[in-house]
Amino acid sequence: MTTADAAGTAGPPAPEPEPATAPEPATAAAPATAPAPATAPAEPGLPAAAPPVKSAVRTVLLLEHFAAHPGLHSLADIQSDLSLPKSSLYMLLRTLVNLGWVETDATGTRYGIGVRALLVGSSYIDGDEVVAAARPSLDRLSDDTTETIHLARLDGTSVVYLATRPSRHYLRPFTRVGRRLPVHSTALGKALLATHTDEEVRRMLPKRLEAVTEHTITDRERLVEELALVREQGYAVDREENTLGLRCFGVAVPYRTPARDAVSCSVPVARLTEDHERTIKAALFEARDRLSVVTRRM
Repeated sequence: MTTADAAGTAGPPAPEPEPATAPEPATAAAPATAPAPATAPAEPGLPAAAPPVKSAVRTVLLLEHFAAHPGLHSLADIQSDLSLPKSSLYMLLRTLVNLGWVETDATGTRYGIGVRALLVGSSYIDGDEVVAAARPSLDRLSDDTTETIHLARLDGTSVVYLATRPSRHYLRPFTRVGRRLPVHSTALGKALLATHTDEEVRRMLPKRLEAVTEHTITDRERLVEELALVREQGYAVDREENTLGLRCFGVAVPYRTPARDAVSCSVPVARLTEDHERTIKAALFEARDRLSVVTRRM
């Protein structure tokens, strides 16, 4: 029996009333960090501002929910998180299971992201011109510092990791590619925020900054003040604000203004000497300058 068949053995939930004209939930279903969807240009002969397709919006919300909450989840938990009608959600999950975008456990009652999402995510990275152009610079930065190197992109109030070079000091494999972290708790995010004005930053930040560790800056105005220092010195620092025991230095890649990509170097606090810190900062500035040249037309 397939997982899709297993999901159907218990039968779908009893249909719930759902008026055809009922408005889509405005904020309850959307992740707090999700950027507002862009309005696509109208096709010839179509209205200039066509309303969103409800089923398409729900599909995206569901997949983004799974991406933000790894593991398997019950129908009741998903329905509670997204505030969607249970009967409609069940049929949407069954459809996505059949298409491979969602997977279930052996009982067919718990759901999670499917393998097809990985294929699409990998194709984004494989086809990105900046990631391809950055590979030699990331390799050299890794050689120069011997520490963990990341390339990440700003997405709403998060940074998404696009490429990683592991530390020469670790034996276990390590990667964050595809992972999303809060913009305010990372050196990458602070380096990117610093390329915006203070007023833009205040509009971009969520009302409440979550504490990832005990060192995370959760005061919006204090963060804005730190960004002034980032602009002055040209780099940002994460002082165990995202991971305890780890310090990270980040620089924005200025091929766009404001910047959307940044590079960072992470190092355990226990191994960070003054000489090593100077080496890391110098290597980051050199990598930034090389990347500025190879990405200037992108």
